[in-house]
Amino acid sequence: MKVYIVGTGMDGAQTLTREAENAINEAGLLIGAERVLRPFSGLGKETHIAYIARDIADKLGSADCGAAAVLMSGDCGFFSGARKLLPLLEGHDVRIVAGVSSAAYFCGKVGLSYEKMKFVTLHGRASNIAVNVRMNERCFFLLGGEMSAADVCARLCEFGMGGVTVHIGSDLGYENERIMVGKASELVDCEAGGLSVMITENRDAPGFVPSAISDDSFRRETVPMTKAEVRCAAVSRLNICADSVVWDVGCGTGSVSVEAAYRCPDGKVLAFDKKPEAAALTAENARLFGCDNIEAVTGECPEILADAQAPDKVFIGGSSGNMEGIFEAVCSKNPRADVVVTAVSLETLHEAADCFERRGISPYIAQIAVTRTRKIGSHTMLDALNPVFIVSGRLA
Repeated sequence: MKVYIVGTGMDGAQTLTREAENAINEAGLLIGAERVLRPFSGLGKETHIAYIARDIADKLGSADCGAAAVLMSGDCGFFSGARKLLPLLEGHDVRIVAGVSSAAYFCGKVGLSYEKMKFVTLHGRASNIAVNVRMNERCFFLLGGEMSAADVCARLCEFGMGGVTVHIGSDLGYENERIMVGKASELVDCEAGGLSVMITENRDAPGFVPSAISDDSFRRETVPMTKAEVRCAAVSRLNICADSVVWDVGCGTGSVSVEAAYRCPDGKVLAFDKKPEAAALTAENARLFGCDNIEAVTGECPEILADAQAPDKVFIGGSSGNMEGIFEAVCSKNPRADVVVTAVSLETLHEAADCFERRGISPYIAQIAVTRTRKIGSHTMLDALNPVFIVSGRLA
């Protein structure tokens, strides 16, 4: 059977393309969510309300017609259900008909270009908001699920970005379409429909991935911290991807967590420390640096790791004598994880190397000796920090 997957634009009428109109006219069966089908109820065609991929595929499998059209709001290639549906339509003659996306429509409404915009969907997700806004001059958010426009504004305020400009659009293309513009701090109580979009403008976005952030930029108290130069080298050895799940074991102040979080804005950093004050300080620094993709957890390792999400990358800055147990926990979750250990003592160096070698891995080992300068009167003196070993490798 010929199956059209059709993007109907915003309201299924004013923004419907001619190609989409032809596909709908040819189809004997129309499938989609109730609100998407509504504009075509007068065509006299068989309709079936469904929006879950498996339900749509099952209906198409039992349909008796020459052609069917699955209708999707906006553009079927932009944050749509087409990605899950396509693998289920083997045996059908599938053709995709692109529509007008909510991003293109809304950017036109508010007069903003989108070629350098970061696109984020919050359907079913409640994190990765502040970190993306912090790192990008413009972000487009497709809202839904747990997060409303007001919730996003509140999150930005919580993570120090209440001054960011936000554009909110709800019920786009319909008679009750509404567009609001203001600072995040001004719109924390806004009421926008469930089907909403948002664009953020952060003119203070760095334009680069921060690395070797100054030690003095972090709130420290008496909790240990991996110093900037060592932190930069250690995090680079992890080769963190945009969607990586990173473990920071023995997180201390959370300085490694923050630099890792900037490298995985679509992922997550799980920061573990046995000291409640350290986990609390990591959470505080996460808010200070706008990293809402950091989750700080208090507990003893390796026990606390048993229920954690499987990591892609693991940094071990403190093991409290439980190095082997931590390695075992990592291997049980992901035997191909990349692991980096920093050691300031020869005993920890030996223990870390042994953990790799027992698993048949010859680790990369480097020793960093950092010397900074400081002014004393009219002279510039050298100020040496403790040497640190960096031990790294992929477990399999």
